[in-house]
Amino acid sequence: MKIYNIILLVSLLCITSCESDLEQFPPNIASSNSLTDFTGVLNAAYFYQHASVTPMAVMGDFRADNALMEEEPYPSFDRYNGDLVDMEDQFFSPFYTGLYKSILSANNVIENSSNPTQVGEAKFLRALSYFKLVRVFGDVTINLSASPSTTDSSILERQPASSVYNNVIIPDLVDAIAALGVNIVNGRASKLAAQGMLGKVYMQLRDFSNAASQLAAVVNGAGGAGISLQENFADIFGVDNDLNSEIIYAAQISSSIVDEYGFSEFWSWSGGLDTKSLLPLDSDLIAAFDASEADGETDLRRAVTIDEGLMASPKFPQTGGPDHDWIELRLGDVILLYAEALNENGDASGALRELNKIRTRAGLSNSTSSTQSEIRTAIANERRLELAFEGQRWFDLVRTGTVDAEMGESIDSRYHLFPVPISEVLASFGVITQNDGY
Repeated sequence: MKIYNIILLVSLLCITSCESDLEQFPPNIASSNSLTDFTGVLNAAYFYQHASVTPMAVMGDFRADNALMEEEPYPSFDRYNGDLVDMEDQFFSPFYTGLYKSILSANNVIENSSNPTQVGEAKFLRALSYFKLVRVFGDVTINLSASPSTTDSSILERQPASSVYNNVIIPDLVDAIAALGVNIVNGRASKLAAQGMLGKVYMQLRDFSNAASQLAAVVNGAGGAGISLQENFADIFGVDNDLNSEIIYAAQISSSIVDEYGFSEFWSWSGGLDTKSLLPLDSDLIAAFDASEADGETDLRRAVTIDEGLMASPKFPQTGGPDHDWIELRLGDVILLYAEALNENGDASGALRELNKIRTRAGLSNSTSSTQSEIRTAIANERRLELAFEGQRWFDLVRTGTVDAEMGESIDSRYHLFPVPISEVLASFGVITQNDGY
């Protein structure tokens, strides 16, 4: 079910553009202590995730070597300096605002709902929101209250990313795992989604032992939850394939509900439908597919992912574009992360077993890699081809410390992160600080 019943509840701290907004509470909307059914509030937490979708897609692929911008100032995504602050209105501000709105709605459910499944879903969404925020901005403001103070500005201070991981993201996902069922109902958060996301978090932290445990639970438990790899790679994508068997969790999008992101959507950017990037396909990605077919094989993902005539990606077709779900986590992603975790833990045979599941589906022969280093490279290459235009590439490069090697230049690590919206810095009178380099 894609259409959520949206209830917008409370004034929002640390997401507004002027001081007076911080002090307002909509007088015509019920306060949380007068509610008994928090279904609408939970739906709002899901809904607000939509504003993060296209910014995450652009940051993940256009910042990396999969896609290119053409019209100034958009090529600042490839310059690795302070120019990205000019992209605030279209990308970083909607991303930031939407996620903190989702967090505030989730807080309301966590504090007030007596339904343990609702609380579990809310904790998943809060963890997902903070995971996106720390990967993009690093240190961020933590708010775990449904009614944050409007007078104590110190609560806006950015907290170390390590604290966000250890005190919010990991505990929330652990709680979600305990509260949620294995079966995925109407595409909402589930135990498998929470386990998969926790595995992804541990991979981000390079805690490969804990990552392997969580990812193994997803891989081994997928069948029992009706999750499996699609036989045909193309059947993962497109509006007719939303919520297919490979999808563990996706942001469900419907053209009948106007979300808060008012610019070109992710499918427009990858398809070359925005004048700022009519030819988005980076030749480096073409070369990566050429390399995968160097032995005369045909990579079945190629035609689904790249169109060299249009120099764009058909992965999310224009037909039905406004209704494409955004895939946050699918089994192919989890399997490759599991392979990576196994390899880093010294289990080469297990890593190759998982890697070759993906290669077989792609029509390729088993990997001939043998050493840990070779397998590490093989998995990284496979993740690029498997997940191109799904908002993963840049964050994988940063996570694995391979930005310079893959981008072919020395990039100041300050620009591994993105600029905090200037509007947030100004609204907080500098309590919220800007990232170095911006």
